Amino acid sequence: MAHKNKNITNFQRFFSYPLQGFIAHAFFWLFSIMSIDKASTVGGKIGRWIGPRLSVTRRAQRNLQRAFPEKTPDDINVIIGDMWENLGRSIAEVPHIHTIQPGSERLEVVGLENGLALKNDGKPGQFFTAHVGNWEVAMLLARAMDLEMMCVYRAPDNPWVDKIFTRARRGFKGELVRKGPDGARKLTAFMRKGGHAAMLVDQKMNDGVAVPFFGRNAMTAPALAQFCLKYDAPAVPVRLERLQGAYFRMTFYPQIDIVATGERHKDILAIMTDVNAIMEGWIRERPAQWLWVHRRWPD
Repeated sequence: MAHKNKNITNFQRFFSYPLQGFIAHAFFWLFSIMSIDKASTVGGKIGRWIGPRLSVTRRAQRNLQRAFPEKTPDDINVIIGDMWENLGRSIAEVPHIHTIQPGSERLEVVGLENGLALKNDGKPGQFFTAHVGNWEVAMLLARAMDLEMMCVYRAPDNPWVDKIFTRARRGFKGELVRKGPDGARKLTAFMRKGGHAAMLVDQKMNDGVAVPFFGRNAMTAPALAQFCLKYDAPAVPVRLERLQGAYFRMTFYPQIDIVATGERHKDILAIMTDVNAIMEGWIRERPAQWLWVHRRWPD
């Protein structure tokens, strides 16, 4: 059995990963020579055509049915089609993200004063968002504030594909570190020195804490709440919306309320419950702009 696993690994390393990487780089190049608007339109059409035919769409349907029991199957299919279009657009826009200027017609910025309030307060600070709109555009939040930040990200399993996103994220002002023990240590040291972090906090973390999300408990990463309590680090929600086509709005909201009672687990649960409620509100307002294919809840 071990030999078989080794063969599968070698097959991925020497054939499937390079092949996937070649295809991904080809699409990256193709979209890069188009205008951002053309790339977004083409990517959206591809996503809408291919996405609903993929097996993961069944998970999206199941998640939507549970989150919105009042919606009809037709309603849910409309959301799924729009979700795949949004994802297709988001992928096709990746080569152009570093060219987008916060505060321009392309990327409206609202509530910037809420973000800037954390810039010079002498304390570490945090900015959290979700996989909504085009979340890669959300990484421009550091540039919007002209603030060096750190962001921990989950690298794709395929290193060839990871190179594409590394290139695309050169618009981020600060350091990007891979998720894992080393990344966690770097982020902790950075926060201890008064740094500012950007986080995507809507993905499942198996060893996290169970926190309500759309009426069901979801395993949630507690790091944001832990930093709030340990380093007195305020947290500001940042929402990225797709308005139409390749035009976006980035909204900085007032920092969330932190009440430390001294009961650590209770406080972490309270903070992350507020965080999940904020993100749930965003998703309910624009459900097609969230990635419903996540395995966010237990099946």
